[in-house]
Amino acid sequence: MQHKSLQWLAVHAPATSARGKAKTASRPGRPKEKLGALPEWNLKDLYSAPDAAALKADLEASERAAEAMQANYAGKLAALADGGKGGKALARAVREYEGLSDLMGRIVSYASLLYAADTSDPARQKFFGDIQEKITTISSKLLFFPLELNRLDDKVLESAMADPALGHYRPWLEDLRKEKPYQLEDRIEQLFHEKAVTGRGAWNRLFSETMTALRFDVDGEKLSLEPTLNRLLDQDETKRRQAAEALARVFKDNVRLFTLVTNTLAKDKEISDRWRGFADVADSRHLANRVEKEVVDALVAAVRQAYPRLSHRYYALKAKWLGRKRLAYWDRNAPLPEEPTQSIGWDDAQKTVLKAYGDFSPRMAAVANEFFAKRWIDAPVREGKSPGAFSHPTVPSAHPYILLNYQGKPRDVMTLAHELGHGVHQVLANAQGPLMAPTPLTLAETASVFGEMLTFRALLERAPSKRERKALLASKVEDMINTVVRQIAFYSFERKVHTERREGELTAERLGEIWLEVQSESLGPAIDFKTGYENFWVYIPHFIHSPFYVYAYAFGDCLVNSLYAVYEKADKGFADRYLDMLAAGGTKHHKELLAPFGLDATDAKFWSMGLKVVEGLIDELEAMDKVS
Repeated sequence: MQHKSLQWLAVHAPATSARGKAKTASRPGRPKEKLGALPEWNLKDLYSAPDAAALKADLEASERAAEAMQANYAGKLAALADGGKGGKALARAVREYEGLSDLMGRIVSYASLLYAADTSDPARQKFFGDIQEKITTISSKLLFFPLELNRLDDKVLESAMADPALGHYRPWLEDLRKEKPYQLEDRIEQLFHEKAVTGRGAWNRLFSETMTALRFDVDGEKLSLEPTLNRLLDQDETKRRQAAEALARVFKDNVRLFTLVTNTLAKDKEISDRWRGFADVADSRHLANRVEKEVVDALVAAVRQAYPRLSHRYYALKAKWLGRKRLAYWDRNAPLPEEPTQSIGWDDAQKTVLKAYGDFSPRMAAVANEFFAKRWIDAPVREGKSPGAFSHPTVPSAHPYILLNYQGKPRDVMTLAHELGHGVHQVLANAQGPLMAPTPLTLAETASVFGEMLTFRALLERAPSKRERKALLASKVEDMINTVVRQIAFYSFERKVHTERREGELTAERLGEIWLEVQSESLGPAIDFKTGYENFWVYIPHFIHSPFYVYAYAFGDCLVNSLYAVYEKADKGFADRYLDMLAAGGTKHHKELLAPFGLDATDAKFWSMGLKVVEGLIDELEAMDKVS
């Protein structure tokens, strides 16, 4: 099975942020001159061009190195580990594997980022597809390595790790051993690996390219997905409704294709899960996240129990603010009348986030500033560009890259803070090396959400009036609802879909029914789900690219809420402990990482503490209503 050390072999472009659909949206048509010069990333730190001699040389070097590893080590690791110098000899093999992982990761990261910048370009599509195939072929020669490591006797491996050279890799080796019960015979693993390009990877690519190519007729203007979703945040209710109706029409016209993609990938996952021995539909995700099923179940139960106190209560308040009995679904994220309408230029956004980061930790701000100074960010909205936002870690020998669709709203500033949090985390964790830098998704969201919280608190402190404070609070509550409530609803949707798929295909109608069920439960009676909303499940990319990813957002948000509460009462050493936590990368379990802060995600009270932060912000909004 694909261990997290091979995560750069993902057979699709970097997934857009599921929460980015709500967070990056902004009013369309903002003049570029109001935003200032928006940066476009410089990928030359990876390769100068798709036909660069360096890239060709690295591909050839990767193939030679993979063949050499196969010849030197396949079928020999047990003897190597059990020899008199087992620790040193095995450590040398692991270092070779690690170096090759970094080299191939650099190649596939470049292809992914180039493709994400314009998924509609046929040349980039071909380059991305060709690189996928070549890297998959090369990496198939390395599949034996983690499989053989996992077949080593526990006592033999433990003895070998007594040597410091191999002991350095203990966190990775112990992590790898957790997958041992689910790994298959070598030839089957190779078949799964190689067929991913024509199976799961092909369906992922079909989804991405189809979604990018869709056009939505909004009041006579043909728009792609991102600017159409942006109109759901327009001050004008008519424009929001027109955008929602355009989305509904196009989703309905294409629902047959997306239904087929969803059914096929759910069946593909069921086959893989069955062969590997995963009992629950989400067990493989929990394993990849290195989080216990019981912890996730406790999170989900806590959030669902809180629906009435959070989303139901907030949307009833918002309906009252907008003078409605109920909110049409296109008004759910509508700006309040108090919300400032001016564009926030790129320079101001940069200064705002770096100031918030710097007030917390100058070191954190210094790392974040590199993204601006060295062109590691791609910010403009462009035709064909991937929607949403992400921070791609690439490989430790390089650096992360951030993709945004920046349009000058406060939410766009928060998205910048979010992705920079990821970026800082990735830079700090790179010291752990290619095998141990990758962080489980649940913990990967910690730095991003914490960065948002720092920026939000900074903006709130300097709000010039009660009206603007209310708008900021409301915006933050909506972001939290989108991050916690909505993502747990997404998780519930996926669980129902994958569970029912085990009994046969789901029709588009049934998928729509499940979607409305979970949305009604999570968002509450104040939301009016008009005809057409039943098909809005089709555009959520994580359902396709990363099944069950979504609960990681809720995990991260609740964790950060608890962490921030500790920070507000902590001594001066908190920032150092926090940055040490980020720098640990994937070397520590969540329980070990949170212990220095007195937090424990296995404690049922932990999730309630995080949710009470959201509840407290809604309390403050209600109190402001009473005063006014």
